[in-house]
Amino acid sequence: MAKVILFGEPMALLIADTVGPLEDVEHFTRAMSGAEVNVAIGLTRLGHDVEYLTKLGDDPFGHYIEKTLKKNQIGTSFISYDSVFRTGIQLKNRVTDGSDPHAPYYRKGSAASHMSKEDIDKIDLEGVDLIHITGIPPAISLSARQATFRLAERAKVNNIFLTFDPNLRPALWEDKETMVEVLNEIAKYADLILPGNEEGKILAKTSDNDEISDFYHKLGVKTVVVKNGSDGAYYNDGKKSEQVLGFKVEKVVDTVGAGDGFAVGVLSGIIEGKNMFESVERGNAIGAIQVTHISDNEGLPTHEELEAFIKKAR
Repeated sequence: MAKVILFGEPMALLIADTVGPLEDVEHFTRAMSGAEVNVAIGLTRLGHDVEYLTKLGDDPFGHYIEKTLKKNQIGTSFISYDSVFRTGIQLKNRVTDGSDPHAPYYRKGSAASHMSKEDIDKIDLEGVDLIHITGIPPAISLSARQATFRLAERAKVNNIFLTFDPNLRPALWEDKETMVEVLNEIAKYADLILPGNEEGKILAKTSDNDEISDFYHKLGVKTVVVKNGSDGAYYNDGKKSEQVLGFKVEKVVDTVGAGDGFAVGVLSGIIEGKNMFESVERGNAIGAIQVTHISDNEGLPTHEELEAFIKKAR
């Protein structure tokens, strides 16, 4: 299978065991969070060879994350430890109405935020077929931003397929203008970009699928896939454009991680040689599966589970 690199910040996730404000919760269940972590887990469950690139704190949460990544068959040879700075932490409250849970994170000054372009230069890209980056690392610090650009540059030089999910986190950026400028600059290196239509309003100043696509094509991106929530997704590869219908679910439990599930579907389809319609349909399916689970990644399916879901839903 193809070798994929994911670059980002995995965090220790503490999920409330009971409903209510986080300050009133007595007990939490430990898990692992991070957009890139979710994509990595999803790809390995579909049988792909994935390496995770990050820096962890030399602390109990950091070692827990490395063990959990290995348990999920994710490669850790590109992980380093920092003896000074700590692993990021995220909390998440429990909801019962399908609304977005309150999920504050504590990552300022974390070990991952101290990733640098020098760390990227140490990575051997021999045999790598695809690199997936998001807009989160460039938001957490200037050095991580420089590292993101260096990874994108190296992907371009080595003709490695680069996918980019803007994954907007406005609270992490110094200001909106910088966020838009930096993310659109990173997009210029990408072969495929995965914005949501709401993100399009901010990054491309439009929520129209065709206009978002035109905006990124002009920046040099070959394929644009726009997430339209429960309505599905739209793609335009420069030759063909199409809206792919979404999947309905009986009950939405937790929407966190749905976009990452979508990315898993699209990326795995590309790696396996599927056409864009099939890849986007797969993304819609995994996104739908994910919203029926409380964890950010526990619902990510195997090939058999994915095929059974699509067959039943269609």
